[in-house]
Formats: sequence, structure tokens, C-alpha cells
Amino acid sequence: MVRIRRSGERGSTRMGWLQSWHSFSFNRYHDPAHVHFGPLLVLNDDIVAPASGFDTHPHQNMEIVTYVLEGAVAHRDSTGADAIIRAGEVQRMTAGTGVLHSEHNPSDSERLHLLQVWFLPDRNGYTPSYEQQAFDAADRKDALLAVASGRGDAGALEIHQDLTMYIATLGASRALRHDLAEGRGAYLFLISGTLDVNGAAITAGDAAMITDERAVRIAADSDADFVLFDLPMTFQSDYRLD
Repeated sequence: MVRIRRSGERGSTRMGWLQSWHSFSFNRYHDPAHVHFGPLLVLNDDIVAPASGFDTHPHQNMEIVTYVLEGAVAHRDSTGADAIIRAGEVQRMTAGTGVLHSEHNPSDSERLHLLQVWFLPDRNGYTPSYEQQAFDAADRKDALLAVASGRGDAGALEIHQDLTMYIATLGASRALRHDLAEGRGAYLFLISGTLDVNGAAITAGDAAMITDERAVRIAADSDADFVLFDLPMTFQSDYRLD
């Protein structure tokens, strides 16, 4: 089964310096039909104005992945991490027992565009930690590139949950297939372009939720960038979703 979540159906937060679109319930936006998908709890599509950002704030018992699409983000946190994450790079932060961090657009002239994704860890109480990595654009050309994983995918940042996050750039008229094991689903978020996903047409900002299928079949009508999550529909976590 494939369910489509259209871009315009997402929640949003709009402030002078921030435009954010929420695929799942987040902050003051609540949609009981879109609270989570497996252990995927947050997928925010954020545009941050120059010289602006999120001041120091806390997180706990969450796996947080940031994928920078345009510009750069300056990150600082209480683990001692102090870094710049640039377009094409991916950052993973395990909030665990508690972490304070800030995220800002360091540019005075260019906007920052990023995806921030939160996953439920398989248990509470991990020691907070941080890592980031640059990935070669050629490795995601017409291929799924694992960038964060709790399943031992080579070269991916480590996530404390049984899932894999992939990124891909698919050329026009190209196609991919990703097989799914029993009991697993897939969530595909389209960053740009147009795709056919298991027979359903989607455009930028749309998402496809795939369950009870043996494979995800992806065909590009035009050049397309997307993220794909392979995750369990039943999972271990100490977090209460109710």
C-alpha cells in the first residue's frame, strides 16, 4: 500500500527568519493522523534566513539527523562539538541523557535550507554524542546512498535504531528498486523534481508512505533528489507515543 502526503498538507511554522514545514506533529502543530511513521518522529523542511537560527535549547533521548541542502549551518552543543555543516553533508546527534545545542546560519547573505529528522532510539539513556560526514554527490547519482543507519551499513553515520536513511539523486527517465523485508516499511520524501513511486506520482515536498509491499519502485520523470527511510513498523523504544 502507498499513501501520499502532499506538500500542502504539511503543518508549518512561519516567522520572520524561519519557514518550516512539518511532515509530522511538531511543536504547536498537531495532526493525529501524522504523529510518526515507525520510529520516524520528525521530518522538518527548514529555510533559515541569513544570520539567524535556533538559540541554545535542550534535547533528550532522541536521534537527530540534519541533512544540509543549501548553505551551511553552524552547530554547537554541550558535548563540545563546534562545527560547520555544509550543503551535501549530514550530521548525527544522539541526545541521549541530555544535550544542549544551537544551530545558526553563519552567512550574512545566503539562506540555509536543511532537513532535520528525529528518530526514536531503541532505548533511553545513551551517552550524548555527535558526528558529521561529507558524502560524495557521485555516490548518490542514480543510487541509494546510506547516510545514517543502525543496521551496519558501511560508511553511514550510526543511529541507535533498526533503520537506514538513504539519499539519492535520480536522473530523468532513470529508475531504482529497493527491496523491503517482511515487517518493514519505507518513507520517501521528495526534495525536488517529480517521481513515480509504486505507481503514485509525487512532486517536490510530497512524501510516499509504503507499507505491506515487497519493494519500493522509484522512477524519475525529471531529475529528482529525495530521501528514503527503510524502517521497522514495529520497533523497540522507551518513548510513549500516546
